[in-house]
Amino acid sequence: MSNATKRWAYAVWIALICAFAALHALHLRADFPNHSPWLNDWAKYTDEGWYGNAAIRAHLFGHWYLPGDFNPAPAVPIWPFMEWLLFFLTGVTVEAARGLAVAFFFANLALSYLLLRARIPRWGALLALTLLVSSPFLYGFSRLAILEPMLMAFTLAALNLAIRLPNARRPLLNSAAIGLLFTLMLLTKTTAVFLLPALGWAMLLPFWRNRRLALRCASMAAGASAITFAFWMALVVHAGLLPDYKYLFFINTYPKPAQFYWPLLSLWWALHGGLWADHILVPLAGLLVVFALLAHHIPWGRSLLFDPVFGSSVLATLGYILFMTYQNHPQPRYYAVIAFFCMFIVAQGASSLLQSSATARRLGQGGASLAVIAVCSNAAWTLSYATHPEYTFADAAWQLTHYIDQHPNGRRLLAAISGDQITLITHLPALCDDFGTPSPAYPDLEAKLAFYQPGWYATWNNLDPGTLADIHTHFSLEQVASFPAFDDPDRNVLVLFKLHPLPAGQVRNEDAENLQVALPGDKIQIPIE
Repeated sequence: MSNATKRWAYAVWIALICAFAALHALHLRADFPNHSPWLNDWAKYTDEGWYGNAAIRAHLFGHWYLPGDFNPAPAVPIWPFMEWLLFFLTGVTVEAARGLAVAFFFANLALSYLLLRARIPRWGALLALTLLVSSPFLYGFSRLAILEPMLMAFTLAALNLAIRLPNARRPLLNSAAIGLLFTLMLLTKTTAVFLLPALGWAMLLPFWRNRRLALRCASMAAGASAITFAFWMALVVHAGLLPDYKYLFFINTYPKPAQFYWPLLSLWWALHGGLWADHILVPLAGLLVVFALLAHHIPWGRSLLFDPVFGSSVLATLGYILFMTYQNHPQPRYYAVIAFFCMFIVAQGASSLLQSSATARRLGQGGASLAVIAVCSNAAWTLSYATHPEYTFADAAWQLTHYIDQHPNGRRLLAAISGDQITLITHLPALCDDFGTPSPAYPDLEAKLAFYQPGWYATWNNLDPGTLADIHTHFSLEQVASFPAFDDPDRNVLVLFKLHPLPAGQVRNEDAENLQVALPGDKIQIPIE
């Protein structure tokens, strides 16, 4: 192939990558893709509002903190801070919040190319970008205003610095920058701690023959991270926000199975969850790692295993799988991080194989062929999502808000698990009925409802008996409207209730009567379960 033909081929390839990347920025108000394999992920109902609620409240209501409610900003402050800055330019809109996530996705593409191009040929780096932009899984989750896109941006920036340390003019200064980036990772999403082995591998492996400099770089990075993180924690403690910081960990502690061998069951579920990200590329990444381990005694396997980018990708994937095994609660969105690193493994493994011996080249050709098949299938899937946007949840949120405005009932305040999400879309004030940092003033939902006196309550499909009991202490419920939204059979109808305060300020006693059932004065048509 002539050089001119190569240049044209690369130009067309890059144009296609850019075109598929641009699809992520279209129809930002649209639903997360309905009827997808990831329909049960909670992020599309809640996380965009929850993790940005500090910025949303600050712009809309003049305060970022709501006592007794869910306030995650002390634990994960970077994302709401970025949204707070953005909303000065755009106003509070769901499109702006999602646009910020897409901007980080674009940055991740550039950082991914820089990372891989330092280790493999241009075509291999472009293959990785092709896998990323054509992925329907990443199309769905990179368009949500959630924490993963920004976490990946900081992680990739740190890895880019780490693999270039040996050639840096000031390696200690670069190491300090890596430490600062790790603090930003931790303050973006606390699961970043499970990416530390990958970052350490990328930093220290190039200095294997210069262990003194490796120790100095590691110490500088650790010191920079420790100092900056300690500074943030000192601010949190000084502001009296440590309970809110700790509460994020409390609500993310899930029950474990009773069997003594539960870690094996959880590990299997965490590994199996990788298929959410891709049915071809994730297993292919696993096979390439296994091949490299089996071939550790030959140059191809050894060079791949001791490559800082390949090793970091493997360790990042294993670290996140370890996290999900420990939590025993994998959700599809967690695999957005794993998807990136698995696609790096595929691109780097195929590139390395195709440059090796004849036998290895045949394996590389097989892997590259599977990757091409995955790209074709995924590209068609992604195009289908991009060209058929739906707006069921945005429409439901606006219809619910319009109903409330047309039928005044006490305070214009909604209690709902998706309340912060609705606030982001329509600016309706809301409380979270499920989460809230306990305190002497607000020990539980019952006390929070008594203080804030919301006029409205919304739920999905059915009423939780425990929540109903808390509401019943001060209110009776009147079901007044329902709005179809989304595709999850457990959450595809948003149901709105009026809350009517009990006469004469009466407070029901949970010990004296069963408040987990419909009571006289209630009008409830949905199941209580």
